Amino acid sequence: MQTAAPVNDDALTEFRRARDACDRSLVELSHYRRKVRPWLEELAAEAGPDETVDMYGERAIVADFEDEIAALLGKEAAVLMPSGTMAQQIALRIWAEGQGSRRVAFHPRCHLEMHEAKAYQALHQLEGVLVGEATELITLDALKAVPGRLAALLLELPQREIGGQLPTWLELTAQVSWAREGRIRLHLDGARLLEAAPAMGHSVTEISGLFDSVYISLYKGLGGLAGAMLCGPQGFIAEARTWRQRHGGNVFRMFPMVVSGRSALHRKLGRFPLYRERALRLAEALRRVPGVQLLPDPPQSHMMHAYFPGRKDELLRRATAIAEQEKVALFRYLDIAEVPGYCRAELEMGEDAMAVSDAEVTTLYRRLLQIPDSRGPGSAG
Repeated sequence: MQTAAPVNDDALTEFRRARDACDRSLVELSHYRRKVRPWLEELAAEAGPDETVDMYGERAIVADFEDEIAALLGKEAAVLMPSGTMAQQIALRIWAEGQGSRRVAFHPRCHLEMHEAKAYQALHQLEGVLVGEATELITLDALKAVPGRLAALLLELPQREIGGQLPTWLELTAQVSWAREGRIRLHLDGARLLEAAPAMGHSVTEISGLFDSVYISLYKGLGGLAGAMLCGPQGFIAEARTWRQRHGGNVFRMFPMVVSGRSALHRKLGRFPLYRERALRLAEALRRVPGVQLLPDPPQSHMMHAYFPGRKDELLRRATAIAEQEKVALFRYLDIAEVPGYCRAELEMGEDAMAVSDAEVTTLYRRLLQIPDSRGPGSAG
């Protein structure tokens, strides 16, 4: 493993300032820097003139949107949750209790394992069983090698922490069949399911239909204010509502999440195939930059991880200069990679990435890595 050299706070601060002042970006930045007043004005215009605010999630404004999401995913019912973290812990808790086992399986780099301070264990006394290699997708052979009985299996589509990788439909259905044969409940981490569907060549409903329960985010690819939807059978959702209350997630007013998420869904649902196409074109442009490595290559969904040679401080300073001079943000953040001598950026496509041409991508990343532009006069991008 590479020893992480300390990053100069000034370099990071300056990069963030320059990034947030950019007019264009190769990653989705709009969600993170919107102004409060115009966003609230936009939401006010989206609300129906006769819609009434909810109280603790009751009333039509919430119920109707829950029904819409359930229908989209082909499930009996849905419940609005303040966060995906809450939604997924609740789903696994319910399935585990129904199965009479606390053992739940998931990828070593899934959100529950990496970003929730082991809440599944601390709050729900679930035993997490990590399946497969951290740098690879879960395989059928890895599942077959898991000893003992499992209550539930969580699969993430796409697997964000390894560059948005996706199984083939054949691989996915084989894993689902294995779980069904073992009477193991299946839960889908579908935070980015709407982005995954075009890449998998199957509809959201078809993918969701493989699983007992599904969660989707209302703010990641959609760009809503906050919130998540947990979908599944009627009885499961009724239990999930009880657990939402126990978690303190039954907040007094939920309508802002509904108006924002509903508006974003209606506006963006047909756009997700374009984000997948943009990722493929972006990868082609980055391959023309010596030293850049992509994971996966080619991209399997709407995103990828890009690896750049160099020190983090130096790359941040160059990216800051590009942002200041060209008003283009090359990435949202930069990590020291597990590959010695490299840094890593997550490139997740959305509306922002549509405004930067392929030729600019190649030129700007060559500048980032201090590679002279060898194209002759009149060369095409």
